[in-house]
Amino acid sequence: MTVLEFEKPILEIQKKIDEFKKMSMESGMDFNGEIESLEKQANEIKKEMYESLKPSQKLQIARHSERPNFLDYTHMMCENFIELHGDREGADDRAIIGGLATIAGRNVVLIGTQKGKSTKENLEYNFGMPQPQGYRKALRLFKHAEKFKLPIITLIDTPGAYPGITAEQTGQGIAIAVNLREMSKLTVPVIAVITGEGCSGGALGLAVANRVFMLEYAYYTVISPEGCASILWRDAAKAADAADALKITADDLLKYGIIDGKIKEPLGGAHTNPQDMSDRLKNALIGALEELDSYSPDELKAQRYSKFRGMGVFNE
Repeated sequence: MTVLEFEKPILEIQKKIDEFKKMSMESGMDFNGEIESLEKQANEIKKEMYESLKPSQKLQIARHSERPNFLDYTHMMCENFIELHGDREGADDRAIIGGLATIAGRNVVLIGTQKGKSTKENLEYNFGMPQPQGYRKALRLFKHAEKFKLPIITLIDTPGAYPGITAEQTGQGIAIAVNLREMSKLTVPVIAVITGEGCSGGALGLAVANRVFMLEYAYYTVISPEGCASILWRDAAKAADAADALKITADDLLKYGIIDGKIKEPLGGAHTNPQDMSDRLKNALIGALEELDSYSPDELKAQRYSKFRGMGVFNE
């Protein structure tokens, strides 16, 4: 497993543990005491480390190459999933995947951004950066959910919408804006979860929801820390300073009322135990669906609208 820079002290202890285990097997000597002591030390250091992570360190976890992606969660969380392809205008953007799913016996429309874990997969999914065709596909699925009175769940992990010329030529800004408008009008429950990166309008185009959750080490921001640092300081190397200033973590956004809840991750991040993370995510979704069942269609629309209209309001 890829080790992040700040995790290297734990790696050194793990190497010593492995050495003792190897010596025990080769010599037949009992090193259980030493191994248990080192394992306890490693666990304590890891726990302390993860309780006091800086925003820039959480950023590294959110971008971890082995972090579970949309299809991982789909396979672990759903009893059934039928993918629905295309935007009905001649394209099928693979950076956004969606379809009909069953979660804990509930039929839902499940949509999310998809990243790859290898170069080949990342090229197929365009590194999780949707083009206009992806947002139009998502909009088609939103309307499908509305027609058949199905709740909508979106899982978001994107560094942003694709910034290429072709995306601009085919209406990137318009596609996202239309999604924002149409999602605000939906009369079915909508739940959005930021599972990794939630950057800019590329994330918001799937996140106008009644309930917005974040995984513990995910981030959600109007601009990437690198982009912010390049604009403010003309130096992308100051991304860590930007990450601190932007208030991008789940704790910060929960405090400001931008999100509705934080979903705890396994110690070390979602990639260390994907099935455990999937179970936690599933439980949070079931709880939110049950809560939203008590809302009427008009109340769902009004609640969602007022939630987003209230963001950024303050008193002097």
